[in-house]
Amino acid sequence: MSHRSVIFGALAKGKTVIHQFLLGEDCLRTVKAFEQMGVRIEQTGQTIEIESKGAYQLKEPLYPIDFGNSGTTARLMLGVLAGQPFHSVLVGDDSLSKRPMDRVTVPIQEMGAQTDGRLGGKFLPMSIRGGQLSPMTYELPVNSAQVKSAVLLAGLFAKGTTTVIEPTATRDHTERMIRAFGGEISREGQHISIQGGQELQGTELTIPGDISSASFFVTGAILANNSQLVIQGVGLNETRTGILDVLKQMGAQITLEQTESIGDEPVGNIHVETSSLKGITISGDMIPRVIDEIPLLALAATQAEGETIIRDAKELRFKETDRIEAVVQVLSVLGAKITALDDGMKITGPTALKGGQVSSYGDHRIGMMAAIASFITQEEVAIENPSCINISYPNFFEHLDSITK
Repeated sequence: MSHRSVIFGALAKGKTVIHQFLLGEDCLRTVKAFEQMGVRIEQTGQTIEIESKGAYQLKEPLYPIDFGNSGTTARLMLGVLAGQPFHSVLVGDDSLSKRPMDRVTVPIQEMGAQTDGRLGGKFLPMSIRGGQLSPMTYELPVNSAQVKSAVLLAGLFAKGTTTVIEPTATRDHTERMIRAFGGEISREGQHISIQGGQELQGTELTIPGDISSASFFVTGAILANNSQLVIQGVGLNETRTGILDVLKQMGAQITLEQTESIGDEPVGNIHVETSSLKGITISGDMIPRVIDEIPLLALAATQAEGETIIRDAKELRFKETDRIEAVVQVLSVLGAKITALDDGMKITGPTALKGGQVSSYGDHRIGMMAAIASFITQEEVAIENPSCINISYPNFFEHLDSITK
């Protein structure tokens, strides 16, 4: 949500104030991208203030825009830049440069943007020249909220109505955020439509706690002995609570308490305690709802009675690292009974985990999964390159210490 709040704040006319902004490296890449295009953005603690003249007043960046490790920034910004009448050069770190961008460049090229990049235009570094776009109806080939959002963002600059058809529902923060900034967007079944040429208006909003970040501590509390934990002020958008639904299917004692709505987003508290788990199959329509949390589900499955099978998750092979292989390698080092499948993994439990030295593979979610595994290992877990966690959760170890003392 922090990414999207900055994007729409920069495209909206007037002043936008964002409270509780996530100061991870990824989100700050989005901030810097718009600063390079002339948007005035000021940060005071976790509050961001944006002054913008609107979506059509961005300036051509003088230097390449560096997205670092942020796939969200890269893909959503391609949608924004598709509608800008200037040329931009886009770069990223080694990991991001290995992640495919053609799932976004293909539709925005059909709308009228010109892009080029490595290996047939699929990978960063990449150049893009935007301009006048034509609307389109686009059926997503894969379930991806990032691709959906990129096409909808491009649709804001098209003359007419752009429609995205998704196979199954993905997270809908973009749609809710558009409404929060005074825009109109409609949904009928799996069809999401947006009218181009809308003028968004600056607003003030508060970003709730991120459920993906909270899920690490939820999982830790489930697995640790004699544990009870309440996590307050978390976004409870139903397109993001798949991790909680799956953990409850496995037997976890989790209770949700909605306390308020912020910017059309339900917000509340998560109550969780030590629980006995059973193995299940996770596949099909559930996968898009838990794709980022599958490393945690694999860890939980090592302590579940019986076999857990995760299928239809081949998308994991195209994240910051090949997360299927990374999860299998890390948990195997710790003693788990886990094998990789082409599109997922199979875990048999319960298994007592030992400690050991593991790699984070430069992937923030793998690093945090390994840290949570230390709740239940017999010896300590040493994590190589733990600083990668700063990409999404710079206060992770501080918060970890606060709940384990």
